[in-house]
Amino acid sequence: MFRTLLSLLILSVCFDFSTKVFAANGDEASYRKAYLTEKDNTKKFWRQVALGKFYQFNDVQKADSIRYAIIDASRTESDSAKLQALIFDLRIEALQGNKTAYYAKILQLQPYLSRTDSKLNQVHIFHLLAEYHIAYREYEQADIYLTEALRFSKRVRSYALIAETNRLLAKLNMEQNKRDASLDFAETSIQYARRSSDKSLMAKCVNMQSVIYNFFGQVELSVSKNFIALQLAKEANDFPQVAHYQRQIGESQFQIFNYDNANNFFNQSRETALRIRDKRLVGLADTDIGLVRLAKKEYEEAIAELKSAIRTLQAYNDQDGLGMAHKYLGNVFNEQKKYNEALRYYNMALVYFESAANRSEIAAVYHLVGTVFAEQGKYKNALNYLNRSIDIRSQYGYIGGIYPSYKEVADVYRKTGNMDLAYKYLNMYSDYSDSARIVEVSAKIAELSELYRSEQRERLIAIQADSIELQRKQKENTELRNIFQTYIILGFIVLLALGAFIIYNRWKQRNIKQLQREAEMNQTLLRSQMNPHFVFNAMSVIQSYIYENDTKNSTKFLVNFSKLMRLILENSSKEFIPLGTEIDILKKYLETQKLRFGDRFEYEVSVNEQLLREEAVIPPMITQPFIENAIEHGQLHTVEGGFIHVRFTKDEEMLHVMIEDNGVGRKGSKNNKKSAEHKSMAMKITQDRINNLSYKYKILGRMEIEDFDAQKETGTLVNIYLPYRTEGLVSL
Repeated sequence: MFRTLLSLLILSVCFDFSTKVFAANGDEASYRKAYLTEKDNTKKFWRQVALGKFYQFNDVQKADSIRYAIIDASRTESDSAKLQALIFDLRIEALQGNKTAYYAKILQLQPYLSRTDSKLNQVHIFHLLAEYHIAYREYEQADIYLTEALRFSKRVRSYALIAETNRLLAKLNMEQNKRDASLDFAETSIQYARRSSDKSLMAKCVNMQSVIYNFFGQVELSVSKNFIALQLAKEANDFPQVAHYQRQIGESQFQIFNYDNANNFFNQSRETALRIRDKRLVGLADTDIGLVRLAKKEYEEAIAELKSAIRTLQAYNDQDGLGMAHKYLGNVFNEQKKYNEALRYYNMALVYFESAANRSEIAAVYHLVGTVFAEQGKYKNALNYLNRSIDIRSQYGYIGGIYPSYKEVADVYRKTGNMDLAYKYLNMYSDYSDSARIVEVSAKIAELSELYRSEQRERLIAIQADSIELQRKQKENTELRNIFQTYIILGFIVLLALGAFIIYNRWKQRNIKQLQREAEMNQTLLRSQMNPHFVFNAMSVIQSYIYENDTKNSTKFLVNFSKLMRLILENSSKEFIPLGTEIDILKKYLETQKLRFGDRFEYEVSVNEQLLREEAVIPPMITQPFIENAIEHGQLHTVEGGFIHVRFTKDEEMLHVMIEDNGVGRKGSKNNKKSAEHKSMAMKITQDRINNLSYKYKILGRMEIEDFDAQKETGTLVNIYLPYRTEGLVSL
């Protein structure tokens, strides 16, 4: 019991603290300074992309203003840079709401599927292409792309990519009216997003769950999930998503006729949009505010809000937003019985929705046009448009929206005297009306729950009154009981404080032990790198050169050896060093060993140029223990034609290091107990370092050791896979 209460107290304190902390991802000045002071063109491009991404979340107008500069700068860079520039341009089109341009630009990414070797980039392209095909209801093609995306995401072991793929699979299944499957995919996406520690992605996945609940009429669940998504988006400082979720919550509140709450959320969305200078989101919020004005019968104010929204949205060619604003204006004039004006705005709304291929809203507008014709007594036209609405919803799965059209058709047939058809459509309406009352029933349940809570409070007050009267009659016993309760509460508070202190102390001790382990690992690593036998042997070689009056070789050996020692001492304590520095250390180490053994083996260190161009980094001296094993314990100098090769490449977003030699191999060195113990210690240190990096960067690194010549069981082949990092990522 005590542990449970203590856990709840700590959780409540942590939650309260997390809601008050505002952590910025950086500031504009630092991003701009990094970009403006950079001299190297390639680095300057990536600095500009980082600045653009900052603007994407904090100042949409500035993000829009630099996207073409980013595209121009990418023209002289690699395909990877060109692709990133195009994707950034796409993100801005999405923020601007121009779906025609957005989907057209997605198709421009297809050639990059064959031009990029990066599985990460390929998955991003698969996601965008799937989004395109979902929008145009080409579900089979979308499923093909998402299946490939899921396969590649699992290969690169990226929780974030797996989460985003499952989120899109949830959307795909929702569009096909597969409720259970869509919710399963949404839940899976949330689980993987939670492992990725990306709160912005987590918000998107929870919001997808909310959208699905809303799509299938479960408004209460939709709102509860969206509140979680909103909080996550705020914690991630993803302000475009914050504004978007605030609007969605407002729309859900509007569905259950809670107009005041809806208006509050629409105004919050508007304020967020103004903060990040996103005029399109301001226009969308104005559209929703106009809808609330209409619901409150404030017609003149509604017209003013909606026309203001249209002026804003026209600058961005947001077909969906413009369609909604014109539809709502049509509703205003329809309620005022200005039918010609209503039809004019409905027709304009249809043009926008058809451009956006928004079949759901096309069906909704056809229904509204049908009701206007019915009010005017133009029953043939009314039936024409109402049946169009029914056909679209039947064909494309918007079943929940058919029931109002059935009722209107029944009314038209009743007015024209066709009672058989009127009865038929009224029965069809009745079948769907039960599901249509979900929102109404939910609102009533909430009302009854509030009444129930009120009654409970009244009962509690009555019980407390009786208790007070009883306490007056038994004053002495009550005072003693109160004193006893006070002591219990004080004791409980002391226990809570003591428990919190113990937990804090344990947490602090665990951190100290972790730091000690890291320090011990660093010291062990340094000792293994500064192997005293190697140092003494090197000194002996220098001494022999001096005795032989070989000034040239002694000088060469001494200079090389001193530079090697300096590089080791300078870089051993660092978590990462540039790959070029690591290669310099390896070459000096190998050259020193080669001189020591009289050129009795050859070596080669090769690196993919892409790694140097992208400024890849690597943990210092992670390959040295294996090279030392090959030379010292693999007896490489005794083998005819002895060699050692070290290669650095990039393999599916991992840094791949391969070390191979043709020495006596693991089997041959087992006879030497000291040699075996040294090799075991070297492998353990390296494995510990790989495990530490894997845990920190959430990418599974690994080490694989096998015989170079499997048949003869000679030589050694070591493959090390490390999280791929670059100097820019490490510094940021």
